[in-house]
Amino acid sequence: MTLGATAAGMSLEAFTAPVPRKAPEVTITLNSGEQILLSSMRGKVVALEFLLTTCPHCQRCSGILQQMYAEFGPKGFQPLGAAINDNARALVPEFIYKLGVKYPVGVTPREMAYEFLGYNQNDPNAGPMLMPQLVFIDRKGIVQVQYAGDADFFKNEEVNMRTQVEAMMKGTAAVKSAAITRKSSK
Repeated sequence: MTLGATAAGMSLEAFTAPVPRKAPEVTITLNSGEQILLSSMRGKVVALEFLLTTCPHCQRCSGILQQMYAEFGPKGFQPLGAAINDNARALVPEFIYKLGVKYPVGVTPREMAYEFLGYNQNDPNAGPMLMPQLVFIDRKGIVQVQYAGDADFFKNEEVNMRTQVEAMMKGTAAVKSAAITRKSSK
């Protein structure tokens, strides 16, 4: 699913922030009103999913993250969901219930997500933002890799997520094998 209405068919790859980089601050507001700061997760391996609650691809990604959280959560893995679609605050509770998500999912301002991802919506050459946007952050708060919704990573996302998380849990570098690299621009 896309967010934005420019130059269809272009990959977001050329418009993302460089990796590795220090993770900028992100605030996720839960329906309870509690705010979670990304920086409060330092010391854990984080998978931050910027999502649209109505996007089937995002829902599938969140379901896989929940499975991995059940397995790796006690070992220091922390997924976070940041919904950026219109009316997300009203839609998040159903999203959480439907998917059985036990990790924090809330709302983040779209502009904050764009800034974090290095996406300039005003750039006439920027293609649509393809969802989900999945970012892996190491225990030191460094963004190791990020994937747009059209990345080859999502062709076998469960295996690729597991490979990525296991490598980062061991403290090894982010996995950048051919199996999970970003799709090139068309």
